[in-house]
Amino acid sequence: MIPNDFIQTLLSRVDIVEVIDPHVPLKKAGANYAACCPFHSEKSPSFTVSPTKQFYHCFGCGAHGTAIGFLMEYSGMSFPEAVGDLARGAGLEVPRITASGSEVRREEAEDLSGLMLEAAKMYRSGLKDSPRAIEYLKQRGLTGAIAAHFGIGYAADDWQPLAALPGYADKAVETAGLVITGEGGKRYDRFRDRIMFPIHDGGGRVIGFGGRILDKGEPKYLNSPETPLFSKGRELYGLFQARQAIRAAGRVVVVEGYMDVVALAQHGVEYAVATLGTATTPVHAQKLIRLADTVVFCFDGDAAGRRAAWRALENTLAVLADGKNARFLFLPDGEDPDDYVRKRGKEAFEALVDEAMPLSDFLLTELAQRHPPRSAEGRAALVNAAKPLLAQITAPVLATLLRRRLAELAGLRESEMTMLLPQERAASAPSARPRPQRAAPSLLRGLLQCVLLEPDLTRRFEVPEPAGAGAEGDALAALVAHCRAGAPPLTTAGVLQRFAGSPHENALIAALTTGEIEGLAGELLEVQLVEGIKRYWLNAQKHGDSAASRHAPMLELSPEEAERARQRRLARQPPAGSA
Repeated sequence: MIPNDFIQTLLSRVDIVEVIDPHVPLKKAGANYAACCPFHSEKSPSFTVSPTKQFYHCFGCGAHGTAIGFLMEYSGMSFPEAVGDLARGAGLEVPRITASGSEVRREEAEDLSGLMLEAAKMYRSGLKDSPRAIEYLKQRGLTGAIAAHFGIGYAADDWQPLAALPGYADKAVETAGLVITGEGGKRYDRFRDRIMFPIHDGGGRVIGFGGRILDKGEPKYLNSPETPLFSKGRELYGLFQARQAIRAAGRVVVVEGYMDVVALAQHGVEYAVATLGTATTPVHAQKLIRLADTVVFCFDGDAAGRRAAWRALENTLAVLADGKNARFLFLPDGEDPDDYVRKRGKEAFEALVDEAMPLSDFLLTELAQRHPPRSAEGRAALVNAAKPLLAQITAPVLATLLRRRLAELAGLRESEMTMLLPQERAASAPSARPRPQRAAPSLLRGLLQCVLLEPDLTRRFEVPEPAGAGAEGDALAALVAHCRAGAPPLTTAGVLQRFAGSPHENALIAALTTGEIEGLAGELLEVQLVEGIKRYWLNAQKHGDSAASRHAPMLELSPEEAERARQRRLARQPPAGSA
């Protein structure tokens, strides 16, 4: 767990414009920066970045967040990866808090990362020195350029190919999964006589390896074990190299093997990634849905391939959003993407991708095969099997359409099916986030705006905490409580990051993106806050709120405050005769 005060410090040190601009070129637009949104297709820029608020927001699709959130959504990084990437750029070390509450540092992980990089260099050198390994890659149709692009190497057919690695005898090399200690304490390398595929995290660091045996033998593929750096249930091979191509294509193809990814890239299909010898996990699915509008899972057409596809479907349902698509491509028996693209080429493979089966078709077809709706009992079993699957779907339109199609299969009226099946869950995944709405001006939103722009004002003024007064009231109460408890200095970006994904997020975003907020700063901001607090307690007093009585001394604006408030209102009014 990363301490919240470190997140606050980190976001105060980084400039969101500098984080986003290398990925999405920004143009100055008044006080802010603008671009066409990288998260949906558009012709006119609606994506804005505020250097003052250290916050991005798209008025078209509703995407929003801090520098951390941008790296998570754009680059598919996990939260710790995004924090680590920003911290390295800011020259900070990420602290951790253990379950016991003690703070630990990432020194061990950083040491392991350095070891993995050195090992990758040694494996690449090993490939240059092995004509046999080079010939193997040539037979698989790979060029030197594509091997270099993926950093492919070779572990020699020896007990200790990495013996020259600095610190080879240290415990850290074993912790990194590079060596194994056998009986009598003798050490030997985990990877021997294998083509080596380095695995990168979202920031490009080498965190693990996959090794493919050259000749016959078992296992055919061998992965790094779970380490402080590497977890195969979270990582995808080739994702770091494929990110830009995925963005450009608007889709990503998920295959099962390293060679599939490399061979597809060799033939121009550069938007493919692979799971690491494990089934598609919910973390995989979430990363992929963040990166692309369409995710195509590509499997063999045999029984094992269909089982793997079903597992991918189950783990994708909860992260789907309306406008996001998951599709399933089953190759002819006995062929994998590597074979198919080498024999038929890019155009033929992409034609298959274009025709991949939509998730809804695969879901209903598979259920109907398992529970043929040819009898009342079969139709009942079909509906019963569909219940837990449809309950996971967070996309309301997709869930409604699937219930309608299921009703047709089961011979029921749609109203009957609606009664039998649960309604969709409230969307919680980042990709399923509803757009913040620009609501009408309100007193509570004005208070939210002031606290968001200057969180430390909660230490100087007694801002109300009106829990139970609707979404804005609940958000204000939570925001004020957080700011009063947090260590100063607090920032807009740090506060927003704290509430990312919470029930209060939409109310905070709506307050922060309304036009009323422009130009508020310094004394003007304090005047609006004081005026808002007084108006709040005057309204409470009118409605008989007993708590308002203790605020009676401040319920009237002083002449100076009243004049400043009048000037502020005049400054915000459009000139006479303007549109």
